[in-house]
Amino acid sequence: MTRDEMVVDVSRDWATACDVQQRFMQGSHRAINNLEYSAQCREVLELGGDCYEFVPLPQNRLAVTVGDASGKGLAAALMISNVQSSLRTALLLTGTEGTSMLRAVNRQVYASSLADRYATLFYGVFDAASRTLRYVNAGHNPPIVIRPDGSTVWLETGGSPVGIFPDWTYNEGLVRLDSGDLVVAYTDGVIEATNPASEEWGLEGLRRSAARSFTKGADEIVNSIFASVDDFSCGQLADDATVAVLKIY
Repeated sequence: MTRDEMVVDVSRDWATACDVQQRFMQGSHRAINNLEYSAQCREVLELGGDCYEFVPLPQNRLAVTVGDASGKGLAAALMISNVQSSLRTALLLTGTEGTSMLRAVNRQVYASSLADRYATLFYGVFDAASRTLRYVNAGHNPPIVIRPDGSTVWLETGGSPVGIFPDWTYNEGLVRLDSGDLVVAYTDGVIEATNPASEEWGLEGLRRSAARSFTKGADEIVNSIFASVDDFSCGQLADDATVAVLKIY
C-alpha cells in the first residue's frame, strides 16, 4: 500500500468515526406530554468527548443524558462512546432506575478504560404524569432549573464521575417541575468559554442567557444560549460544548 493510499484509508476511517459519533446523538425525538426538549453539541475537533441523548420511555417518560469525557479528540471520543454504549446496555439490563444504572455504567467504564480516563455524567428521567425529574449527577456540572419567578435549583445529587473507582454507590435526586419551568444541562466547555480579555462566561452568563430566552421553545433556547456564548467568545470555543434543554408546559 502506498503512502497516499494509507492517508486515504485513515481519512475514510476518521470520517466513519465522526459519522458514528454523530449517530449516537441523533435518536428519536418523540413528543412527550407537557414537555419539549432539544440539545446541541459543538466539538472543537472532528471528534469530541461530549455527548447527549434523549430516550423516550413508556408511560410518557423521557430519559436524558449529558456527558463529558476527560481530554479531547480521539481519546475522549472513544471514552464517551464507551460510556454511551454502557448506558444503553445498562438501560436494557437494569431498567431506568438511576442509581442502579450509574453503578453498572461505572463498573463497565472502569473495567474497560485506561487508569487516567473518566467521564462526568448527568442522567435523569422526566415523568410527565407526576411532573418530576429523578436524576443522578455523576460528578457533572449541575444542571440548573429556572422557575418562572426567577428562582433557581441546582441538580447536584449523585456521586463520583464514572471510571475513577471500581465501585461507587450513587444517590438519586428528585425535583418537581411545574408549568413554565426550564431545565438546562451543559458541559464545562459552555461555562468556561472566554472572551478576548480571558474572562470566563461562567454560570452567571449561562443563567442570564437562559433567562432572556425563557419564553421561547426548546430549540430556540438552545440556539439563543449558543448565540450568546459566541458573542462573548467571538466564536472561539476552547473545549467541546453541549447544551440540553427541557421545557415544561
